[in-house]
Amino acid sequence: MFLKRLECSACGLEHEWSGLQNLCHSCNKPLFAIVDLAAASRTLTRDTLLARGRSLWRYREVLPLPSDVEPVSLGEGGTPLLRASRACGTDDVELWIKDESLNPTQSFKARGMSVAVSMAKHLGATKLAVPSAGNAGGALAAYAARAGVEAHIFMPRDTPPANFVECRELGAHVTLIDGLITDCGAEIARRKANEGWFDMSTLKEPYRVEGKKTLGYELAEQLNWQLPDVILYPAGGGTGLIGMWKAFDEMEALRWIGKNRPRMFAVQAAGCAPIVRAFQAGEKTAGEFPNAHTVASGLRVPKAIGDFLMLKILRESNGGAIAIDDEEMIRAGRDVGASEGLFVCPEGAACFAALKMLRSAGKIASGERVVIFNTGSGIKYLEAYDPRSGG
Repeated sequence: MFLKRLECSACGLEHEWSGLQNLCHSCNKPLFAIVDLAAASRTLTRDTLLARGRSLWRYREVLPLPSDVEPVSLGEGGTPLLRASRACGTDDVELWIKDESLNPTQSFKARGMSVAVSMAKHLGATKLAVPSAGNAGGALAAYAARAGVEAHIFMPRDTPPANFVECRELGAHVTLIDGLITDCGAEIARRKANEGWFDMSTLKEPYRVEGKKTLGYELAEQLNWQLPDVILYPAGGGTGLIGMWKAFDEMEALRWIGKNRPRMFAVQAAGCAPIVRAFQAGEKTAGEFPNAHTVASGLRVPKAIGDFLMLKILRESNGGAIAIDDEEMIRAGRDVGASEGLFVCPEGAACFAALKMLRSAGKIASGERVVIFNTGSGIKYLEAYDPRSGG
């Protein structure tokens, strides 16, 4: 194992990793796991990867779990990177789709929960709690069941039915809340000490982002260690965006890639776009977005604790942030389905609509290599694509 310490992403304060940790003790900001990359590189090289299995645990040396501890795994990671040519009329760019819907529980949330649940169980947690607009809850329910620990999931009452049923059938304790994901998080914060829950909220523990960073490792490996020009990523809590950026820095330190970085674009819903609003205003943090609403439940995050990290990445990469209305998301999703054979989630569909808009605005040039992340399956959003299915 090559995990050295935890370090605050804002103030830099160091923390021990050997006990359960949530936010920084000093400033209440997210903690990052710091890996001894020099030591990891003795056994983890681009060549040694060739003989390893396809799950995200192929990158074991840069993940936090001790080497003699069995991970809590359902085969997550190793998702396809598919060449697209007809989606949304953008055949003048080299477009690739990283399809995360093929993960366990049909979303990218499986990556973070595999690593986070593995570490939480190793460090002694027996009851895990998370606020979720859908897919994170399903992932926690699955991995908690696999680990033999309790899962307590708090969801907005209008969460897509598929997500609620998934959590319930996987044995989780599910509570529906009148409100948004922020209200669900507040309820967990109020009760967790008395209930003995460990809070698994986005970026409120250090290891979900470690699972998500494998998106960056996989992408680089699948593109023969040449990062794309542009990445379009649907950003609610933003863990995947933040994790990929961390992975790029680690891979540069490992000498697997150079200094060039993709231009990172955060895609949000017009009805809930705190990062877009803050980016356009030149702000370093994002205020809470009022009256948040969107059919893309994963984007209905009115206030993200990692806001300052996302905004910093967007600016450092010379990228940006763009908001898409719900109707355009659904139109784009149908177009992708008909042209590429993928039933994408509304969050992923928003990125295809964003690509078209960015291309028209001249922010993406003809011939550039662009990667879109489809973060989940449209199967979980039937009522968004056809309101009759939701009753």
